[in-house]
Amino acid sequence: MDLFEQSAEQNANAPLAERMRPATLDAMVGQRKLIGPEGIIRRQIRSGQISSLILYGPPGTGKTTLGRLVAAATNSHFVPMSAVFQGVKEIREALQQAREERKFHGKRTILFLDEIHRLAKNQQDALLYSVENGDVILVGATTENPSFEINNALLSRSRVLVLEPLDEGDIRILLERAMNDPRGLGGQNLSLAPEAAEQLAQWAGGDARVALNTLELAARLRGGGEIGVEDIQNALQEKPLLYDKGGEEHYNVISAFIKSMRGSSPDGALYWLARLLEAGEDPLFIARRMVILASEDIGNADPRALQVAIATMQAVQFVGLPEGRINLAQAATYLATAPKSNASYMGLEKALKDVRRSGALPVPLHLRNAPTKMMKKEWGYGEGYKYAHDFEGGFVAQEYLPEALRSTSYYQPVERGYEKTIRERLAFWKQLAEITQNDK
Repeated sequence: MDLFEQSAEQNANAPLAERMRPATLDAMVGQRKLIGPEGIIRRQIRSGQISSLILYGPPGTGKTTLGRLVAAATNSHFVPMSAVFQGVKEIREALQQAREERKFHGKRTILFLDEIHRLAKNQQDALLYSVENGDVILVGATTENPSFEINNALLSRSRVLVLEPLDEGDIRILLERAMNDPRGLGGQNLSLAPEAAEQLAQWAGGDARVALNTLELAARLRGGGEIGVEDIQNALQEKPLLYDKGGEEHYNVISAFIKSMRGSSPDGALYWLARLLEAGEDPLFIARRMVILASEDIGNADPRALQVAIATMQAVQFVGLPEGRINLAQAATYLATAPKSNASYMGLEKALKDVRRSGALPVPLHLRNAPTKMMKKEWGYGEGYKYAHDFEGGFVAQEYLPEALRSTSYYQPVERGYEKTIRERLAFWKQLAEITQNDK
């Protein structure tokens, strides 16, 4: 029998987080935007019109609790299931029971489906008919971005609600309740030092389950008396970082790392680099992203940036961790403080648009390869080509684009870093080309 199938009152051995689940919406801590006086959950309950919901948020933010409380507040039959433990067969059986409950007893069913993202999108289709005709109100819970993991048909029939991590004040309220409530640790000759409560509220990372279950373990280790910071540290061992290499938080953290370097913040770059390393990210993945950034966001404003990034990737391969983190830190701070330009990248994007719009325009004759005499003399391949090294300064004005794109400019260097020099050089060559044209 799992925790969905028994209440805290029925199982005194359930974890503290389960025993302390609130019995009413008023007792729920956090999620004020959803359950406050004008929150969408409150308004739906008042109107009696409960829509299917997708509850999206990190662990320990109250998704399961909210599903239970909505069912209780609306006097609905509550059927909890988990996509980890139940498959399509069990879900279909639950839907059939809900259909009968509605037909013969006139009672609405709330089907709470935890980890809904674990169902393949074609399996999610099994829910559509019952949701659409009102046999069930679906409340799906997920830690993964619904727009990635839930199929569009199901999303269009549901309201997506975002649950935020609890703030430290919310966590402290829950800890105080747990210390005083008979369902929790009340009456066990225990107290919680204020500094320990503060530290645990910080270390919990907005996760009520982590906070309460860590508190319970610390209480067991202590046995009696005051629970201090050291007891909390012993129970927690090390703070779990919210980071799933296959999930959305992976992309959030690496995005913050890249954007910090792009935005010229070495401090931000080092913090997010530390988060990546501490969470066990592959250092070569980090190095590869820096190689991309060196060309995409710095480019010719500092051509050495790419050299630094490549050298870092090679150094990490050669040295490995933990020392490789020093190479990564050097590269991250170099890239963050380098002058920025995306001119090369944007120039390529513009050229790609022209290629896709115009197709394979013919190569001008003077630029064509002419390996045979026939191609050169009879077909005119290479005819009129001017060899740049035959001219003063290694530059000669001639057209290098197809006729339809004559004089188009893709690369627009910025006036930062080395690209300022490139910009001046291009302007000089343009001036020479104009003089040559006028002399003709």
